[in-house]
Amino acid sequence: MSKKLLIETNNFKINPLQLTENVNKETGNLMVEGILATAEVKNGNGRYYSKDLWNREMDKYNELIEQRRSMGELDHPESTVINLKNVSHLISDYWWDGDNVMGKIEILPTPSGQILKELIKAGVTVGVSSRGMGSLEQNGGVMEVQDDFELLCWDFVSTPSNPGSYMHTLNEGKQVITYDYTNVNKVVHEILCSKGSCPIF
Repeated sequence: MSKKLLIETNNFKINPLQLTENVNKETGNLMVEGILATAEVKNGNGRYYSKDLWNREMDKYNELIEQRRSMGELDHPESTVINLKNVSHLISDYWWDGDNVMGKIEILPTPSGQILKELIKAGVTVGVSSRGMGSLEQNGGVMEVQDDFELLCWDFVSTPSNPGSYMHTLNEGKQVITYDYTNVNKVVHEILCSKGSCPIF
């Protein structure tokens, strides 16, 4: 079987206190943490990743973490290459909690990172997704990810592949507020043109 781009989204929920209390002591950047991946279950895409497979990939990925090269983008490109101009964050640590790969993420002060930070601070829910290359094999009712899988990175996305797989700042049991963004261009236009000149439009 040929390898293809595999994108998976997992729950990534943060405590609202993280927005004011958790920063990288050396850089001052916002830190958030949550679930990066889940093993030994059929996910929303009908795919199955073994714990051994995630263990192997996280052991390899740890070298990137130590070298601060564990970058991710804001939105998923259809590419196996991480585009530096879209980088928004770094994975700074990981650990296992049962069958969940947990991760600590540092939001970078890049243009994309600033957008991500402001979205999170504004209460907008975003998802976090893994990006990797690998082949699949049908086994019963699931597609098993094969040993040729290679983890590339984790990205933040607006529309995850799994229903309900969002990072948000609200606690469990509270209502999640959704927003209608159909008038965003109108609002941006009004802000930029409020002083009589329109630098973009």
